Amino acid sequence: MKRTGQKVVAGTEAPGTSQTSKKQKTSLHGSGFGESDPCTSMDWGSLPHHVILRVFQFLTLVDRARASSVCRRWNEVFHIPDLWRRFEFELSQPATSYLKSTHPDLIQQIIKRHADHLQYVSFKVDSSTESAEAACDILSQLVNCSIKTLGLISTAKPSFMNVSKAHFASALTVVFVNSKSLSSIKIDDTPLDDPSLKVLVANNSDTLKLLKMSSCPHVSPAGILCVADQCHGLKELALNYYILSDELLLALSSEKHVDLEHLRIDVVSENPGQVQFHTIKKQSWDALVRHSPKVNIVMYFFLYEDEFDAFFREETPVTHLYFGRAVSKAMLGRIGMNCPRLIELVVCANGLQPLDDELIQIAERCKNLTAMGLGECEVTCRGFIEFVKMCGGRLTQLSIMEEVLIPDSDYSLDRLHLEVSKHLGRMWFPDMMPTW
Repeated sequence: MKRTGQKVVAGTEAPGTSQTSKKQKTSLHGSGFGESDPCTSMDWGSLPHHVILRVFQFLTLVDRARASSVCRRWNEVFHIPDLWRRFEFELSQPATSYLKSTHPDLIQQIIKRHADHLQYVSFKVDSSTESAEAACDILSQLVNCSIKTLGLISTAKPSFMNVSKAHFASALTVVFVNSKSLSSIKIDDTPLDDPSLKVLVANNSDTLKLLKMSSCPHVSPAGILCVADQCHGLKELALNYYILSDELLLALSSEKHVDLEHLRIDVVSENPGQVQFHTIKKQSWDALVRHSPKVNIVMYFFLYEDEFDAFFREETPVTHLYFGRAVSKAMLGRIGMNCPRLIELVVCANGLQPLDDELIQIAERCKNLTAMGLGECEVTCRGFIEFVKMCGGRLTQLSIMEEVLIPDSDYSLDRLHLEVSKHLGRMWFPDMMPTW
């Protein structure tokens, strides 16, 4: 026990301690308490490249740039191609954004030295047109790139939508033409147009697997049909409902096409009563599911109650449904009748009419339902327990606001959580705030 408390002093060897052990201890104490010993202090510049590279991968871009000034060896590692395969450009105006913009000098250095290394690239911009135009200017300079993934992300609207269509299309065309291995593209809320899509198809038809392009008002059904007709490897597609068509679903169901894994559809109306939504034929949906039996069809609805007329009057193979605005009892009744593949249902608002019958019908007919969320709705405790009893343990997610549940003569809220927990096979409580 006494030996444990002994100090190790440089130049003094404890009995039974080898010279090697002494050096190790001296170095350890020196590095721990700021003592410098020229013979034993660590030479950071002599670390192997792969170790420095691993350290750099954990650093933010700013810290990585600072670390590159430690010594020549660290600066060499800073420019190793592996560090520049994945990069996110952040572009913002200091007066209006919380984003920390990527320094212009660093952007020019990346374009000059690393454009041909970039493979996974995203541009995150604030709401200003200047930031979106700066992103387009950078895209226009990536003439030697071989990008596989491109994402254009607006943290707030309008951003890219305020850039002229010609400027945006020209910048995007540079990437489409020069990167002949694009597999994933996310270009939501942009002035993308049909000619740009045709350039994409001409240069990346064999590689494109994922295309997300919701809220692109300059794209027509014919433009997206051109993509589906020629990009036979497409596995995931996200688009606005107005460019969804029977012809598109049939093209995605052709023998040449691989199985589609995800189809995400935004159904949005900004002006109540101003949009007439078309109906997709049951035969077209059936063709898609026959060809891709495991496809997830996800629909996000932001409509007003009188705009739902075109939907779910026939069997529809939707798997995930999200209603961001109020939806009527009649509409929920149609879902219970005509959505047998439904896996997840989230209703943010309904009104002040209990949904007992509609939920019970959904439990009866939607045998795959595993997730449910209810916000500003009403359900009696008795009706809710009957719904849970019918679904049983397959409900892996059940997010119900406490104010949704109406106590009745059979169940109080205290008793309800015990009864629901019993049928779910796990402890459950209603939520105090939405979790979706």
